[in-house]
Amino acid sequence: MALELTDLPYAYDALQPYMSAETLEFHHDKHHNAYVVNGNKLLEGSGLEGKSLEEIVQGSFGSNAGLFNNAGQHYNHLHFWNWMKPNGGGAIPGGLEARIIGDLGSVEEFKAAFINAGVTQFGSGWAWLALKNGKLEVMKTPNGENPLVYEAVPLLGCDVWEHSYYIDYRNARPDYLKAFVENLVNWEYVAELLEAAN
Repeated sequence: MALELTDLPYAYDALQPYMSAETLEFHHDKHHNAYVVNGNKLLEGSGLEGKSLEEIVQGSFGSNAGLFNNAGQHYNHLHFWNWMKPNGGGAIPGGLEARIIGDLGSVEEFKAAFINAGVTQFGSGWAWLALKNGKLEVMKTPNGENPLVYEAVPLLGCDVWEHSYYIDYRNARPDYLKAFVENLVNWEYVAELLEAAN
């Protein structure tokens, strides 16, 4: 299947003041679009044409770096836009909250670990909440890698590449991560992914 850039699920200015319209326009229309354009070129002749996006990501990991980088980032961003919503953050759906408390101690401990994963990811990468071997786990990955390639299911990811936050937060990555967790996360979407993964 060809990689395809989808529209944002909200207006460019819908996530203000935590993420500006300028950031979303650059991030979606320029950066994400470049992953799609380059990924489609690299998909040709790769032997992975016609596969699902997940299969392309997993099949190119470790064997076709160019395709993996672009397909991985496309996969990550398709979810990233849905991991945020206007008036996000707030209450976590009951079943998801119970799993977070059961596996990670408390909601506050999870949030602190997630923010720390993003802050301590050297250079570009992602912070994750993932399901691995039936348990929730906080992870971080470099560049375009995601939990799929580590036999885990991504449930929530925060992009810590500079293009995700530099316009709004400059070099204050911790402030961006805190704003993401407290004010942007679409917990209902995270809960849907957890339910689908069980």
